[in-house]
Amino acid sequence: MSDAPSPQHAPQESQESQDFDAMTRDIAEVPAVEVIVTVAVNLMSAAAVKLGLTEDGDDHKDLDEARKLVHALAGLLDASTTEISSFHAAPLRDGLKSLQLAFREASVVKDETGQGPGEKYTGPVYG
Repeated sequence: MSDAPSPQHAPQESQESQDFDAMTRDIAEVPAVEVIVTVAVNLMSAAAVKLGLTEDGDDHKDLDEARKLVHALAGLLDASTTEISSFHAAPLRDGLKSLQLAFREASVVKDETGQGPGEKYTGPVYG
């Protein structure tokens, strides 16, 4: 018995391979700073939704999920600050601080100062 794909699956696998190759070429052309900023903005947006800061507000509010996203954002910014210019880093840090403050405000059980999401990386956030 042969391990070769059946003829009915070969075109799909070939198309998937071509799509992956095209995606790889596209990614190769994107500067690292742009990838970092895009990921940071996506984390910020997701955290804002989980904090209930969107039009739908409490419909998607989940502070446990928001904590994870804010913490990941803080780690990314801490690790990449020296790699991206202050032009990119400053607004991202401002957004992070706003999310940290929103988290503190939304929490029923308050974290100790310096123990909130991402404060391991940013230091204490005061409101």
